Amino acid sequence: MKIIYWSDINCPYSYIGLKRLNDAVCELDITPDWEFKSFELQPNLKNQPTTPMIIRHATKFGISQEEAEKEIEEINEIACEDGLKINYGGVQLTSSRNAHRLIKYVQNKNSEISKELTFKIYDANFRKNEIISDIDVLTEISKEVGLNESEIKDMLLNNSYDLEVSLDMEDARFNGLNSTPFYILMHNEEQLAIPGAFEKIDFKIALEDLISGNLRYKTFI
Repeated sequence: MKIIYWSDINCPYSYIGLKRLNDAVCELDITPDWEFKSFELQPNLKNQPTTPMIIRHATKFGISQEEAEKEIEEINEIACEDGLKINYGGVQLTSSRNAHRLIKYVQNKNSEISKELTFKIYDANFRKNEIISDIDVLTEISKEVGLNESEIKDMLLNNSYDLEVSLDMEDARFNGLNSTPFYILMHNEEQLAIPGAFEKIDFKIALEDLISGNLRYKTFI
């Protein structure tokens, strides 16, 4: 089985969705190949935070700061229900480009740890509220999964894998994607596209149907 997923490191639902899907995979004792696809929801963000998250959220959705604070807390609670401790309101929102480049690099060089690295970057962003555009922050995270510090820093400083990130974005646009997360589950000749962060039980049903062949008899999950 192969799982292709478009995500943005700045998207809390990408984090929640990946956690749910990974939990479903583990409970079913499946060992798929994972392929991360980059999707920057806000590609023009700078490498340093400029505005508090609550103000950004309120501005983006045209709501009051009080409403934004309530919605952010609801996202924290949803994440908590899935075993993720996050502080979305404390996120120092910056460009996710460097994080995407790093994941693409590791996926190409050390694919077996790319998902672990992705989870650690999400954790740094949403729980620790670190600046994920910062090369030193990303280098430290890379060391935690056993990667070479100087190798990673050189890669990030040299702007490597920038093209690969752009190609993922073009691929997303070609396929009509304009939001994250988005998943494609593939098994033998069958495949299923899933937009959004489904509940874990729905991911499990989808995976079971895909493996059993029952998917062809359904029009929806």
